Amino acid sequence: MTLMLSIPTLPQNRRIPERFSRDGENISPPLEWRGAPEGTRGYALIVEDPDAPKGTFRHWAAYNIPAGAQGLPEGAGSDEADATLRMALNDFGNRRYDGPQPPPGHGRHHYHFRLFALDTPQLPVPTNGAAQDVLKVARDHALAEADLVGTFER
Repeated sequence: MTLMLSIPTLPQNRRIPERFSRDGENISPPLEWRGAPEGTRGYALIVEDPDAPKGTFRHWAAYNIPAGAQGLPEGAGSDEADATLRMALNDFGNRRYDGPQPPPGHGRHHYHFRLFALDTPQLPVPTNGAAQDVLKVARDHALAEADLVGTFER
């Protein structure tokens, strides 16, 4: 079985609903996954925009997600998130989910929700770690990766 990631409110390559953007409620969408490979001991999630004017921009990095999890509820990326969900600094400088906010008139941006099934329950990310740090370490421990793309344009 292949690791599959889905957002019930977002079909692949469709527009991310406004409420999940910084122009809306700026809350993380609900996520569901299945098909974790044998030996999965945890998960990490990265949300990034490779279409940003100055290069890839990371909107969220959550890690040390328990192996038994099959998703994250809507709003899990808020500041008040469950203490078991560790979050690194995103490129806005916040330790939470920050939704799409591309420059007006810059065209359609593609937001990649990347889920990593890991061979470890905890990633060695520094306390002040950034999303890029989580991505680097997650790649080193990845058993599988799922990628779901949503779009947004202002």
